Amino acid sequence: MAEILEAEAERLVQQRRLDQLKTAKERNQWGQFATPPALSLEIARYAWNRLRHREGSFHFLDPAIGTGSFFGAFAQTFPKERIDSATGIELDKPFAETATAIWRRYGLRVIHGDFTKQPPEPIYNVVLTNPPYVRHHHLAADDKRRLAEQVQAATGVRLSGLAGLYCYFLLQGHAWLAQDALAVWLIPSEFMDVNYGDEVKRYLLDRVCLVQIHRFCPSDVQFDDALVSSAVVIFEKRKPSPGHQAVFSFGGSLLEPANVEEVSLDQLRATRKWTSLPRRQPDVGPPGVCNLGDFFTVKRGLATGNNDFFILPKARLAELGIPMECVRPILPSPRFLQQEIVRADPDGWPQIERQLALIDCHADETVIRERWPRFADYLQSGKRQSVHEGYLTSRRIPWYSQEKREPAPFVCTYMGRSLKKPFRFIWNRTRATAANVYLLLYPKDFVSRQVSEKAEDVFKALRAIQPQHFLSEGRVYGGGLHKMEPAELMRLPAGDLATIFDSELHRQRSLF
Repeated sequence: MAEILEAEAERLVQQRRLDQLKTAKERNQWGQFATPPALSLEIARYAWNRLRHREGSFHFLDPAIGTGSFFGAFAQTFPKERIDSATGIELDKPFAETATAIWRRYGLRVIHGDFTKQPPEPIYNVVLTNPPYVRHHHLAADDKRRLAEQVQAATGVRLSGLAGLYCYFLLQGHAWLAQDALAVWLIPSEFMDVNYGDEVKRYLLDRVCLVQIHRFCPSDVQFDDALVSSAVVIFEKRKPSPGHQAVFSFGGSLLEPANVEEVSLDQLRATRKWTSLPRRQPDVGPPGVCNLGDFFTVKRGLATGNNDFFILPKARLAELGIPMECVRPILPSPRFLQQEIVRADPDGWPQIERQLALIDCHADETVIRERWPRFADYLQSGKRQSVHEGYLTSRRIPWYSQEKREPAPFVCTYMGRSLKKPFRFIWNRTRATAANVYLLLYPKDFVSRQVSEKAEDVFKALRAIQPQHFLSEGRVYGGGLHKMEPAELMRLPAGDLATIFDSELHRQRSLF
């Protein structure tokens, strides 16, 4: 054991050295986030506690071995005489060479290569791994097609193109597992809520026996350089027995969670957001209540493609020669907007110290050059910076026009960190639009006819929506960062809005 601990100490030194060879951005693109040693050891101990009474030897696999954090923990935890083989696969050559140098004498075989391109060896009965967290936009289209075909061949599951690389790793790993193998995957918890995670959840429910999912508290980020909350997903390669219940735990540690609940597979199939488990408080609100989507259509604010170029202080317009008819007011980002109620000046602009203008012009550039030469010079400066070649701007005609987002009477912040008040509603009494750091609430027809006279009551009703509703519907990332998408906001219980518009809502529903 002393030799294993010395090897682990050497691994930590080499891990720090290798991490310093790449920038944070490069490691993000590679999806390289080293597993903390204490967490690797805890996961290995969990695996041993579950497997210790099984007969036979163990065959270890880590398809993203890195420097060997999980193998080191495995070697510390599992008896040497019961370890028959151990294999690690690693794409990054310096990491593969380091893992080989440290762990080869302890029986680890390291394959330098892409796990998704290796021929499966279905002999492994212990898989402990932290696969690369590479977001879908870092995957080439050809790679996505290849990965999707391989996953479908291995599991019958067709993943969405929005799935991250870790989803492909998990599902493709199915072909490497021996019957009854135990697999423990440390992955982002976002798959439990997002649409592209539906196929992963279907795999866990139908193709294997889901044992446990443990989520760490979002404020306890497991990886220093990854803004993502983590989950330990544990399953065995076998069909679940009738009446099987999976364990969902939250907070604390894997071995000593703060909250635990056993959930039947039928319950899981009926549960849209798995991060609502375990239920740490009773469900709030009676069933069948109205939700926000009964009264409002919610849209994300507009995306300019380059805020620094298109959003300017109003005071600079004259200096740059940009005419007022080519801009419209826009709300500043939430951190610069302290008011809960934004009132308008005589021209409809927000009565705030930092008034901002959004360039939104549909005139041809030749017309702009003739009428407003200094504005044309500003647009030309954008071209020199390749602003017009951006993903969004290159798809707009003209490139300096904006998508249609009318002013909304109420807006909601898109993200927040506070558990007490993760999101803010703002009453926008101006003609300012908003960027995509806000969610825009547009009243439905029967609401819009009355919203002006009942606006104060509506705003009070929005602000009265309880934080737990936001937390249960939204999604959470590392460091306690909460995000809310339009569809999620529309699912919030409407609370007092149902009282305000009761008779009209009843009439609307009767029409259908």
